[in-house]
Amino acid sequence: IRRPPRSTPLYSSAASDVYKRQVLCAATSWTLLWIGALYLVSAVWSGFATDVYTFIIARVLGGLGIGISTVVAPLYIAEIAPAERRGRLTALFQFNIVFGILAAFLSNYLIGQYLDASVAWRWMLGVEAVPALLYCVLCFGIPESPRWLLARRGERAAGIRVLRLVQPEMSAEQTEAKADEILAMSRVSTASGRFWSLGLRVPILLAFFVAFFNQLSGINAILYFAPRIFELAGLRAKSALLQSIGIGISNLVFTFVGLWLIDRLGRRTLLYIGSFGYLASLGLTAWAFFTGHFAIVPWCIFAFIAAHAIGQGTVIWVLISEIFPNQYRATGQSLGSATHWVFAALLTTFFPAMVNAFAPGYVFLFFCGMMVLQLIWVKTMVPETKGVPLEELQRKLGVEA
Repeated sequence: IRRPPRSTPLYSSAASDVYKRQVLCAATSWTLLWIGALYLVSAVWSGFATDVYTFIIARVLGGLGIGISTVVAPLYIAEIAPAERRGRLTALFQFNIVFGILAAFLSNYLIGQYLDASVAWRWMLGVEAVPALLYCVLCFGIPESPRWLLARRGERAAGIRVLRLVQPEMSAEQTEAKADEILAMSRVSTASGRFWSLGLRVPILLAFFVAFFNQLSGINAILYFAPRIFELAGLRAKSALLQSIGIGISNLVFTFVGLWLIDRLGRRTLLYIGSFGYLASLGLTAWAFFTGHFAIVPWCIFAFIAAHAIGQGTVIWVLISEIFPNQYRATGQSLGSATHWVFAALLTTFFPAMVNAFAPGYVFLFFCGMMVLQLIWVKTMVPETKGVPLEELQRKLGVEA
């Protein structure tokens, strides 16, 4: 980064726009580059692992990258997005995850078809290095969050410039007013005390329960162990692996539908749609296993994936990124992400034992029961955040009180 001449004040209007943009990009790029580095190292190390211990270390590094990205990416998108398009833009994060899952299912199937099993698994894991490297390169084009610049760094000129960059339709007066509102609400939330306080009880509970119910639907167990579930329904191993690609396609298509609907119908409505879809698909899956009607199991699983993609899958990262004040958004996003991944780890650890200890019908009946609780939670606790500016949401949830 080349600094402009000393005769030019760094934060004056006459300062080099190129230099300022480079400074903004560098700040964010370092955080995101570390995530990309974790992905890249994990992929290469996994592919070349020589024993189980080095393999575990490599996978843990990749897990750290995923965990950090689920905090940083939705938070960042929510802070730069206009209120009327915030849902779609933040949900693009989930869409890209789903696209990656489909790409992984497809690449695993093709690699398994053409390579010997003794080396195929190395290629299945190592091929991640290609998108990881591309991700690192693209990080250099990202500016810093305007809310972080204004509230955390006190760099008003830089924050206003990014606001103008992401919302060019705003006039200079509107941009200045928006900056004043961000600063005012940040001062309120700073004065309200610590994160773990009664003033933040509503967003804290919302973040916890949206992540909790997301995993207690059984989504990650079904995604990770789809071939095993299809084998339990009587499909052969290769057919089960091929059906997993169908899951990936369903997930991608209906995530796109959720992306299209989230700023039209709202977050709460999509959670209702998803909840009813869960109840129908999980209930029918349990019935199929109890009665031996295994032919409908793949279709029920596809319907379950569709319900998740339109509902929880699209809403979770959007809602968590919206409901916390600027000063606590990173901590709140971390809480939601940690809840999500802790329950994902517990669920995928115990799911194989559950299907061995109990009839599969009981396992899916348990997930169905949890979705009844989710429906009650959506009805009684979840507010609608569609189209509401982040600072206004802070007032709506009573945070400043």
